[in-house]
Amino acid sequence: MLKKFRILFWTAIILAVLMQAWEESKALLWRKPLYVALYPINAEHIAEVDQYIATLREQDFIALEDFFSREAKRYGLSIFRPIVIRLGSKIDEVPPPPPEVNSQLIDIMRWSLKFRWFGWQHQPSVGLPVDIKMYLLYYDVHTHQHLMHSTALQKGRLGRVNLFAERHSHDMNLVVVAHELLHTLTATDKYDLSTNEPIYPQGFVEPYAQPVYPQSMAEIMAGKIPQSEASSRMARDLDETLIGRLTAREIGWLK
Repeated sequence: MLKKFRILFWTAIILAVLMQAWEESKALLWRKPLYVALYPINAEHIAEVDQYIATLREQDFIALEDFFSREAKRYGLSIFRPIVIRLGSKIDEVPPPPPEVNSQLIDIMRWSLKFRWFGWQHQPSVGLPVDIKMYLLYYDVHTHQHLMHSTALQKGRLGRVNLFAERHSHDMNLVVVAHELLHTLTATDKYDLSTNEPIYPQGFVEPYAQPVYPQSMAEIMAGKIPQSEASSRMARDLDETLIGRLTAREIGWLK
């Protein structure tokens, strides 16, 4: 009897995984918009950060929708609004931190399961079915000059995004959110993980321009605008970024 129960249990798990994989692959056909819930989190429970989060409104994130609409039109997608943003309620708990860069596979798998469990437990309604959940971890700008890398999962479509809790940083925050959102849609990084510099040519919007430098825009999955062989600068806002052809191919916008 116990053996039959185990077989039934693992069969159900496998079917659930296959169903999720099918749903995720179907989403990349882009026949309908994907609905994204943004959940703000006070990462260190600081009063000033709570005050900032209280000022956030859904219209503050419309630039994300506009960015994806603009890029979808550039690639000839028939869908006008491929990404629809909804701002959810503030969440008091912090998602599990990702493992170190050189962690073993078992640690990465364990974290992935914990994060997906967190996502299942923390998904306040935003009034419609959600395809992607992005947890926005806000930090006090006065105590943090730099933030750890954000991360996202394709399986389960979850993002854990580290952001500065100040209005001056909002536009650059949106660049980070868009970058991680694209990770949930199978897009890969286009920068060197050891130097944080864009990789040539995939991290360049116009890799074959003459002269190559300076570039005028950032590939969103590189995040920086190459200025010379040795330097680049962060994109200040989404108006300084584009979705490159390789990224477009990864997310199903190019065949």
